[in-house]
Amino acid sequence: MSGKPRLHYFNGRGRMETIRWLLAAAGVEVCFWSFVLRSYGSLLFQQVPMVEIDGMKLVQTRAIANYISTKYNLYGKDMKERALIDMYVEGMFDLNELLMTYEIQPADKKQEHFANMMDKAENRYFPVFEKVLKGHGKDFLVGNQLSRADVQLLEIILMVEEWKPDIFAKFPLLQSFKARLSNIPTIKKFLQPGSQRKPPSDDDVVDKVMKIFYS
Repeated sequence: MSGKPRLHYFNGRGRMETIRWLLAAAGVEVCFWSFVLRSYGSLLFQQVPMVEIDGMKLVQTRAIANYISTKYNLYGKDMKERALIDMYVEGMFDLNELLMTYEIQPADKKQEHFANMMDKAENRYFPVFEKVLKGHGKDFLVGNQLSRADVQLLEIILMVEEWKPDIFAKFPLLQSFKARLSNIPTIKKFLQPGSQRKPPSDDDVVDKVMKIFYS
């Protein structure tokens, strides 16, 4: 196995989107393969996402993200920076789980779920990252270079803005952070139409997800 990493997933965001973001930030071109592997024994735990890279077939989102971040220098310069990155990223994964699962909620649960995830975003998670940026006065969350924490935070910021565009009115440093990171050349390219970035899921994608993962 050589050449571009191969990404195996359905044609939507889900748990693969963070991996797409990290690879894009690193300037890595990828191949996308449709989700057809469950019956072929290629999936270690019979779950996607799976990424074929460097002769390996990696599964489990965090394991894949850890490997990509280490390989492409998005994981800090030492153990202390890595610990901070891990701490921030785990919080982001918690919030991202709420965001990802909103679209698959039953109709009678959606309003409650939406209110909960927006409350947590606005009052638990985003104040933390605003405070971190204010505390050290640098352009990035950890140290003074781009890390996976920055990439994953930008991903979440843009996702939340799709639902509530004015949510960042009281977070000026996160607004500046978003503008700054969106102009990094590799990320700017990923944000352009026609990239590997996936749009919000429509009803067809949600139906497919439900059939694949929950039937």
